[in-house]
Amino acid sequence: MPSHVIKFYLEGEMMNKIIKFGEDVQGYNIPVLNEREIRAAAGLLFLLMFTSILVVIMKGDFIVLKYAITIFLTDILIRVFVNPKFSPTLILGRWIVQNQAPEYVGAQQKKFAWKIGASLGTTIFLLLVVFNNYNPITGIICHTCLIFLFFETAFGICLGCKFYSMFHKEKPQLCPGEVCDEKSKQSIQKTSKVQVLVVFAFIAYIVFTVILFNDHFKKEPSHFPSRVSST
Repeated sequence: MPSHVIKFYLEGEMMNKIIKFGEDVQGYNIPVLNEREIRAAAGLLFLLMFTSILVVIMKGDFIVLKYAITIFLTDILIRVFVNPKFSPTLILGRWIVQNQAPEYVGAQQKKFAWKIGASLGTTIFLLLVVFNNYNPITGIICHTCLIFLFFETAFGICLGCKFYSMFHKEKPQLCPGEVCDEKSKQSIQKTSKVQVLVVFAFIAYIVFTVILFNDHFKKEPSHFPSRVSST
C-alpha cells in the first residue's frame, strides 16, 4: 500500500477519534456519556449564568453576562461540533466527580439537547454581544437556559432530551434515572396523600408568614454590638 494512502488513513483515524460524539464503553452497544460529569458541568454553567444575571438585575451591568454567554456558547459548540471530551466544563466536571462511579447515558439524546442549547446560546450571543441589544426575547431565552441548566444539575432531568422522541422515530436509550424504560414505581418513589398535604400546608405557612411578619422583616437589622453612647 502506498505511503501516502497509509498516511491519509492514519490521519482519518486520528480525526475520527478527535471529532466524535460519545465514548465507546465495553458492555454498551451505543456511544455513551457520563451523566455525573454532565450534571457537574451544568452546575458550573448555571452558577456562571445565574451570577451574571444577578449582576444585571442588581447593578444594570451587562459585561459579566456578555462574558458568560460567550463562555456558555463556546463550551456548547465544542460539545456538539468537536467532542464532549474537549468541553472545558465537562473536563472540570469529570475532575470534580472523578471518585464517583460513572452513570452511563445515551449520547444521542444529549447531542440533541445540546443542539437546542447551542441554538439558544447563538441567538443570545447575536442579540446581546454582537448587536449589543437587550430585549424581552433575550431575557426569556436567558432564563430558559437557566431553567434547563437548573433542572439538569438539581434534578438530573434533561429537558432538552424530552423533545428527542418528538423528532426521532427511534426510542432513546440509557436515559438518566432509567426514565426511558417503562416500569412501575417502587414504594419509595410514590407520594402519599399525607405528603401532598404537607407540601400544601408548607405553602400556606409561607403565605401566612409573609402576611403576618412582612412589616417586621422589612426593618433593617441593627449593628451588633450596638454602640452605647457615653454619658
